[in-house]
Amino acid sequence: MRNGRGPIDLVWLEITGKCQLMCVHCYAESTPTTPHGPMSRDDWIRVIDEAAALGVAKVQFIGGEPTLRPELPDLIGHATASGLRVEVTSNLVRLSARMWAAAALPGVELGTSYYSDDPAEHDEIVGRRGSHARTTATIKTALAQDISVNVGVIDVRAGQRVAAAQETLRDLGVTRIAVDRMRHFGRGASGRGPAVGELCGRCAKGVAAVLPDGSVTPCPMSRWLSFGNVRETSLATLIRGAEARRIRASIAEKTTWTGNCASGSGGGGGGCTP
Repeated sequence: MRNGRGPIDLVWLEITGKCQLMCVHCYAESTPTTPHGPMSRDDWIRVIDEAAALGVAKVQFIGGEPTLRPELPDLIGHATASGLRVEVTSNLVRLSARMWAAAALPGVELGTSYYSDDPAEHDEIVGRRGSHARTTATIKTALAQDISVNVGVIDVRAGQRVAAAQETLRDLGVTRIAVDRMRHFGRGASGRGPAVGELCGRCAKGVAAVLPDGSVTPCPMSRWLSFGNVRETSLATLIRGAEARRIRASIAEKTTWTGNCASGSGGGGGGCTP
């Protein structure tokens, strides 16, 4: 459902390609050594201002792991001051004191991914021992502080304890849980090239993503389909441009997925379950 006043409701801001984890299915192929990207703090501030001027309702900070970008608390504060709702999609392995303060601002929520009630299975999927315990502890702390947490459970492999993961999350007090299968992009591609059919099909309707190099795409997973770059052209011009219209039409023609389309990892309209 469209909530904003302009051509798009939600913009994903992929502020870094760096992540301390090595998830087996990562569509962005993030690693601990991947750079943040050429977009500066001022570049991201300008994009946030342009999104607000477009009538966007919500920005979602993603990565990589967005909390590894030192400027993130400042960007969150600027977005909320501009009247935007904010979600920070993080692995929640560690939040700094500044991040906790930013997460507590009105209109801010956290999002994360969760894979199993079994710590060993979760840690194997994300590629780092102890991650399940850290993420679970952060979820508990956030909920205790009345910070909203949205969780996506990603079904990555056969026999994975997906249902048990959902039950664990409900027991923790998480109320917004979305489930999706692994999408075959990035490290989850298993050697195949990117295909429009792997997208949810609604990713070009009311949403857009800005990647670490400034490229604007229909969504973070359709990163090979670029409208242009915000380092060269304004977000509004790219969103309304001919190339954006062509790509949106192509996606609509080639996808048939009809499931629930929910914002980010936890629902709410405007985005996509993946």
